[in-house]
Amino acid sequence: MLYPKEYLNSVKDINIELLKKNNIKGLILDVDNTLINLDRVMPTGVADWAKEMKKQGIKICILSNSNKMEKVGAVAKIIEVPYIFFGKKPLKSGFLRARDILKLKNENIAVVGDQIFTDVIGANRCKMFSILVKPIEEKDYLITRLKRPLEKFIIKMYEKKKRKESLK
Repeated sequence: MLYPKEYLNSVKDINIELLKKNNIKGLILDVDNTLINLDRVMPTGVADWAKEMKKQGIKICILSNSNKMEKVGAVAKIIEVPYIFFGKKPLKSGFLRARDILKLKNENIAVVGDQIFTDVIGANRCKMFSILVKPIEEKDYLITRLKRPLEKFIIKMYEKKKRKESLK
């Protein structure tokens, strides 16, 4: 439940080969520290990455826990995708609303975010493919900063498990 299916440095590391290999036809993307930093700056290449994913036929929807509609809407406008703000992750309701927007089955959707306790757990609960990415930067909201040490421990355990599996 706590482990992602994939752990990558950035959304830009998600490629069409990875998605096809796992039968993924749609992405549900987090916003804060996944697509933009806390100063609302989108890293170079993220918009082009999203455009390329869509060109390859991948459907995209944003699902953010932020209650700031204008912030989430501005990011969605840049990458030209639908969005849900105040998604209440890891509760299933936001993920299921995003699934309905994408018009795909749960098993054909990957959820991408920088937090285990919202993005990964929510995706895993919905039987969606979870992709954890490293936060864009260390700067975080207080509630997230409090969870990061436990997340780092879980990631260490996950990486240890992956290393053991690769030796088999």
